[in-house]
Amino acid sequence: MCGIVGYLSAVKPIDAGLLARMRDTLAHRGPDGTGSWLSEDQRVGLGHRRLAIVDLSEGGHQPMASQDGRLLITYNGEIYNHHELREDLRGLGWTFQSGSDTEVLLAAYRHWGEAALARFDGMFAFAIYDREAQTLFAARDRAGEKPFFYRHAERGLAFASELKALLAHPDMPRRADPEALDHYLAYGYVPRHLCLLAGYAKLPAGHVLRYDLRSDRLEVQPYWTLPRRQEGPRRSMDELAEELDRLLERAVRRQLLADVPVGILLSGGLDSSLVAATAARVSGKVTTFTIGFPGHGALDESPIAKRLATELGTDHVELMAEADSVDLIPRLAAQFDEPIADSSMIPTFLVSRLVRGRATVALGGDGGDELFGGYFQHGWAPRIAAGRKFGLHHLGLSGLAARMLPYRFPARKMALRLLDRDDAAVTVSRIAEPRQRRIMIGPAAVGGRPAEALRTALIAGRRDPRDRAMALDFLTYMCDDILVKVDRSSMLTSLEVRAPLLDPAIIEFAFGQVAPEQKVAGSGRKLLLRHLAGKRLPGWFDSHRKQGFSIPLGAWLRGPWASLLQDLAESAGGGLLEPAAVRRFIKTGGGADRLAHQMYQLAMLEMWRREYGVTMDGRG
Repeated sequence: MCGIVGYLSAVKPIDAGLLARMRDTLAHRGPDGTGSWLSEDQRVGLGHRRLAIVDLSEGGHQPMASQDGRLLITYNGEIYNHHELREDLRGLGWTFQSGSDTEVLLAAYRHWGEAALARFDGMFAFAIYDREAQTLFAARDRAGEKPFFYRHAERGLAFASELKALLAHPDMPRRADPEALDHYLAYGYVPRHLCLLAGYAKLPAGHVLRYDLRSDRLEVQPYWTLPRRQEGPRRSMDELAEELDRLLERAVRRQLLADVPVGILLSGGLDSSLVAATAARVSGKVTTFTIGFPGHGALDESPIAKRLATELGTDHVELMAEADSVDLIPRLAAQFDEPIADSSMIPTFLVSRLVRGRATVALGGDGGDELFGGYFQHGWAPRIAAGRKFGLHHLGLSGLAARMLPYRFPARKMALRLLDRDDAAVTVSRIAEPRQRRIMIGPAAVGGRPAEALRTALIAGRRDPRDRAMALDFLTYMCDDILVKVDRSSMLTSLEVRAPLLDPAIIEFAFGQVAPEQKVAGSGRKLLLRHLAGKRLPGWFDSHRKQGFSIPLGAWLRGPWASLLQDLAESAGGGLLEPAAVRRFIKTGGGADRLAHQMYQLAMLEMWRREYGVTMDGRG
């Protein structure tokens, strides 16, 4: 796991000192080594911060050149099947000077070109510069585990693992993007290619970027799309569970390989428990880590995790968190390149810090909910779709209902979902409605419903409401909230977190072979994973619990966090939003838990704005 940065300019030479400063903002991503490369004309610069995981020697140093010197790569991630690819390439005549996966990746690209991407099993964001053609090729993994920000302007391209590396350049603008802000208010994160800073972008998951320095031409295209299940005979749950078990075992076995200590994140929930059980089975003795919240009932699942660890025979380590974790919020707000309204970033950071004292790599359970139907919206989407059978949503009544129904009216959200013309999968997890967002953003607000429109386009052609909801969460929420939270929180401690459930073969299996009703039916969710749990986890294990690393936000907000978050939330209108509208939004927010989430969302936005000096007009 590493940090990457690059700058290409057809206008003026690149300052080596500035490139180094941009690179070193990513020191937390790579404390084990640094590297830079400048072209002979100083128009192209690549930088790298290394966290040594595979081949700890200087043989893994980056930026790395191809054997003929034509290509230079800066790379963040892990190719889990690099041993197999190495042998394939040796059979084709290639030789290797190191044991690093970077050298394998570069040789694979040199041999197969862009077609090499189909052969990679891993998480990655990399950029390869072709000195002869003066072109840059970049790619991001299918699920979006590793980040890639870029800015194309002034006949040049700058890119980095984190936005803060780009902002280390003094000439980079800091103006908010109203469309991205609309998305953040609607869902609590900024999805896909959008960036909360105008003029910047993210390379979407499963996409490639090509840039020609001579013509200043940039193009971004998908190299992979989320599969759809073809109609046909259903396989039995036993058959599917057996195949999933085989795929998970292969993924865990591959991801346990490293030249540094590896641990398992065990929350006590279904997904991480299956990963831990599989790791214990294929590796023997493993170390598991969990975090608990004493005195908070169901939110404290450390006893469950400990009991399971005992039965699995793991070396188990616990951390008990207290509410004074509020001190971490400003630090995390500075770390996150864009705000996300996900308070579980705090326990994710805490458990990452705990693990880093004992290991450099950890395996987690991310992906299980999106692939196999674990969220409430996956069950509610078909119910809302069924409730619309009378066609009232076509009458355009949602806007009128939004104005007429009080925010504290218990059935308000359900009424709006039934009347809203947007797809149920799009509206079911929405935080703020279009009218609320327009009022809060004020004169800078974009027209229409941009947050809803993007999500509707992503699931076009998918028929089953459950499949639409899961696909949408995979393409947006997982990539731009869950995986961002994991990447930034863990990398702040220089810990690499891997996700066996996001193995490409498991993704293809989940969306291409498993029918929606084998994941979600009625009130039952994650049916296939629970079927597998019945075979692989102890009989006492309750696979129906929905638990990850989450915090008692409502209780902490009413206690030690109250003044901090209240002040920050009410200040959120100072630079990006309309102050009166923000205060009204908080006052009418609804029940305690919903209000807590909304206040946390606004507080994170305000801390981010202050940290990066962002305004709506860009004048600071």
